[in-house]
Amino acid sequence: MHVIALSELADGMADLVGGKAAGLGALIRLGERVPAGFCVTTAAQAAGVLPAAEIEAAYRQLGGGPVAVRSSATAEDLPDASFAGIQDTFLGVTGLADLLSAVEKCRHSLHADRAVAYRDAHDIDHGSVRMAVVVQRMVDAAVAGVLFTANPVTGRRTEMVVEAAAGLGTAVVDGAGDVDRYVLDGSPRPAQGSLTAAQLDELHAVGERLQRRLGAPQDVEWAYDRQGVLWLLQSRPITTLFPLPPATDDPEPRVYLEFGHVQGMLRPVTPMGMSTLKSVIVAMLASLGLRVEVTDIGGRLYGDLTDLARDPSARKRLVKLMAVDFGPRAQAVMERVLDDPRFAPRRGRRAERGGTPDARTALRALIGVLRALARPAAARTRLFREIDRLAADSAAPAELRTAADRLQFVRHEEASSSGADAIVWPIVAGMLAAALPGHLLKGVAERDEIDTVLGGMPHNVTIEMDLALWRLTERAREHRDLLLSTAPGELADRYRRGTLPEIGLAAFLDRYGHRAVAEVDLGVPRWAEDPTPVFAMIANYLRVTDPEQAPDRRFARAAATAEATLDRLVVRARRRRPVRGRIAGFLLRRARSLAGLREAGKFAGLYRLREMRRQLLLIGADLADGGLLARPDDIMFLNLEEVAAAVHQGVDQRPTVVARRAVHERELRRRTVPVALLSDGTDLEAALPVPAVASGALRGVGAAAGAATGPARVVRDPATARLEPGEILVAPTTDPGWTPLFLTAAGLVTETGAVMAHGPTVAREYGIPAVICVPDATRLIRTGDIVTVDAAAGTVTVR
Repeated sequence: MHVIALSELADGMADLVGGKAAGLGALIRLGERVPAGFCVTTAAQAAGVLPAAEIEAAYRQLGGGPVAVRSSATAEDLPDASFAGIQDTFLGVTGLADLLSAVEKCRHSLHADRAVAYRDAHDIDHGSVRMAVVVQRMVDAAVAGVLFTANPVTGRRTEMVVEAAAGLGTAVVDGAGDVDRYVLDGSPRPAQGSLTAAQLDELHAVGERLQRRLGAPQDVEWAYDRQGVLWLLQSRPITTLFPLPPATDDPEPRVYLEFGHVQGMLRPVTPMGMSTLKSVIVAMLASLGLRVEVTDIGGRLYGDLTDLARDPSARKRLVKLMAVDFGPRAQAVMERVLDDPRFAPRRGRRAERGGTPDARTALRALIGVLRALARPAAARTRLFREIDRLAADSAAPAELRTAADRLQFVRHEEASSSGADAIVWPIVAGMLAAALPGHLLKGVAERDEIDTVLGGMPHNVTIEMDLALWRLTERAREHRDLLLSTAPGELADRYRRGTLPEIGLAAFLDRYGHRAVAEVDLGVPRWAEDPTPVFAMIANYLRVTDPEQAPDRRFARAAATAEATLDRLVVRARRRRPVRGRIAGFLLRRARSLAGLREAGKFAGLYRLREMRRQLLLIGADLADGGLLARPDDIMFLNLEEVAAAVHQGVDQRPTVVARRAVHERELRRRTVPVALLSDGTDLEAALPVPAVASGALRGVGAAAGAATGPARVVRDPATARLEPGEILVAPTTDPGWTPLFLTAAGLVTETGAVMAHGPTVAREYGIPAVICVPDATRLIRTGDIVTVDAAAGTVTVR
């Protein structure tokens, strides 16, 4: 079938007629008013024919005259890829010859550069896409435009947005002229601009109807003709909206804060990883005396802070408590929430404080912190001895034989905690020792000066890992050509086959192979399973040819500068404020002995996750052998209850995994994740005023002292990233798996983070400047741009 009328389209014909035509057919079946037309199908393109006679007959049946000719690819108007404006549209086409030409041009636009780039960006296979073409009678439009049934900027589902312009509305779609913009929230609106109040009401009613019937917020193109009749030209899902929080029984708005970036994660978490991460964050908040419900929104971890915001006591300390791990972007949003009358404190309302420490716990904490401050070397010894014990104890019992046995082991491990006193209190002592001097030395020392003192910090397991990889690289230089000319994935395959020259990788993976990017997610392969990222990092290190830029020398310089700065600062502080100066000096010296331990707690917990993952993969292999999963790692897209159903009841989980993998892949392509959401979908940060900055400058927060200028390197996945010495690393976020890249970077820019988070901490210890919390940095900065990172000003300037 080469040509088919739009009125004859049935459900399930998208492969034949493409996304746009399928959407128009759905509108017609719903009884909406759609201009008459026909579709030149993908079958015609596949056959390599232009069915001129069929097109002529269909055109004649329309009555001839001007028509709109529009692309309708099979990968178009999808739930996560609209292809808006990517492929060609021709308006006002008259006559058969011009119509046939326009159809051919629409077909050829499938292979236009912008279409190819868009498919690449959305991981859509070029070979799987085919092109149909829609031809419709032109509407003699008096006014036309678009209707979004949810606010596309803020995400608010209770608002619709209408943009309109006189005539065909091309100014709206192309963004090439002035338009009238209306925000519809159900309240009466006076007539103004190009639309009357009655027309706005009609559009609002259409939006509600389409969203309800099509099951998702819609992006609708429409036109009013000269007689005032409304025509619908297209309706497709709004692809940019972040998913809504789960529904609750609360009629009032609720507020959710994103927690994943605390662990340097903006990517979606696998379903199996979600439950473990939830328990980690709940325990962390409990240590602060807060009980928060952690929920899955779009595969990310969000905490419901509504009750804390409305609690008269908790709200007073909420923003301050967020400073260490959540950072200034989250603090700014919560300040806005606390000013919102909908979240005003309620009399008699108290948030649950299940985590408030009792007197015994408080005493244990006090003793543990004071003991670590008094004898930091002994505290470090106890901590690393405890990590070694946890590593040894993490191995599963040898008698585990069946999938049921392994599942019982995993469930036990999920419920256990590795928060031993020997690990927790030295870390807390180090964090306090690093944080308090800034308050004690106000007016005496600048923030940059204190950050410098906290650079080159010893006893950090992540820094030690990076430097161990550097030493491995130095020993592997005789194989430089091989390691630089071979793709990291191929090197990893050769290593697993045993055909790679010995470079000492086995010893490195024996110590650090339980690590990875996004390592707190159980669903993520560890370096020991797939060392591809490690080979990519080795290649980056091999490109360092200047001895003075060698990572070990850079770290040593940062440490020497820190000690010299500390000495000068202590002398000045004691002279100007004798008591405070002595206390601050003592704390800063203890910070240099203990603050580097901050990474140790997570490092210790990863041993348990590694073993849980290993046992889950063994269960997955059994289920795959039994036909209940397609492959072993599918188990990471189930939760433990679903695994139990497969193990004990033989439930086939393959359909569930297929659906969840599709959602996960879609969410992996999402470039921005809201810092905070309301229950109606509002992205709270999108509603904040944008601070004024100098032309070409992006505003952030300085997190590691210094300034640097160099070419930018935008990296979204460190697994295969190439970073040349002297480049500025620009990333959405970072976790310890990113830090080997810091060894060759001249500076760091991230979109999220907190001053005491993993990335800035390591940046300080390497002595490279860092500016964090720069919204949309990976979109606004392009690889190769010359940028200046100025931590003191908190800006990133693009030249």
